[in-house]
Amino acid sequence: MPAVPPVPSADRSAWPQLVYEDWRDTCETLHLWTQVVGKIKLALMPRVNHWWGVALYVTGRGLTTSAMPVRGRMLQIDFDFIDHRLVLRTSDGRSGSVVLAARPVAEFYTDVMEKLRALDAEVHIWTMPVEIEGAIPFDRDRTHTDYDAGAAQRFWRQLVQADRVLNTFRARFLGKCSPVHFFWGSFDLAVTRFSGRTAPQMTRGAPNTGAWVMQEAYSHEVSSVGFWPGNGGYGRAAFYSYAYPEPPGFAAAPVQPAGASYDKSLAQFLLPYDAVLEAPSPDEAVLTFAQSAYEAAADLAQWDRAALERR
Repeated sequence: MPAVPPVPSADRSAWPQLVYEDWRDTCETLHLWTQVVGKIKLALMPRVNHWWGVALYVTGRGLTTSAMPVRGRMLQIDFDFIDHRLVLRTSDGRSGSVVLAARPVAEFYTDVMEKLRALDAEVHIWTMPVEIEGAIPFDRDRTHTDYDAGAAQRFWRQLVQADRVLNTFRARFLGKCSPVHFFWGSFDLAVTRFSGRTAPQMTRGAPNTGAWVMQEAYSHEVSSVGFWPGNGGYGRAAFYSYAYPEPPGFAAAPVQPAGASYDKSLAQFLLPYDAVLEAPSPDEAVLTFAQSAYEAAADLAQWDRAALERR
């Protein structure tokens, strides 16, 4: 059997710098825009375990819903962070677009709904954002208006690097594993491994999100790793890893590389993005973090690693 070639790594220049405080307002606006599009996918797609069917995916130009069924056709909605447009296409060759520029969320929402109607793909969604404290319904939100095109593009380029490396990590697992996907509710990129065992019922909730939503997401034991741009309570970009249920001793595990630590308030291991940028190999830093955090969770919870991992 031929040897598997090594996965090419990117040097540090491929990993863009982006300080969360410098683009916080744009991040909040973009988070809400992705929720508008994500809720359209939620309305159109069949329900898949752990809400995998509603996530967005990183593309060579931005983020996509992938193809969604609507009235006997397919609809796809793409965020293009190179040309800064939201592009809507249907399988019968029709298309429309919305400019990504500084404007109220309410105007963005109205424009997207009008484009859907023009494509004969009208969808009704609940206009209240989820997983956001103090949320304002999309159709009434004139508070969030910022859009820094350069920052949005650098954020997408961060996602490109994170997606690339996390897919390498995902390929090492033979057990049940999620795609590497972008959750618009929490605004983060994640990949999740499963032990195969059921988990205790999740009791933690989220703003404007029913308990049953979280219970579906965490119905089975998981070890998850992902990337936050700075939201989520940490205040700066970081890779994270957590286990549910968290096994005893997890917080004290020797997760690597240097710079990784356990945050008690978030109940997660965090590797600051700055530490990744400073590493000799950012790819190896992220892979080491993902692997060591997973091993801590799997060993302490006694997962059947021999059956679940690719050797």
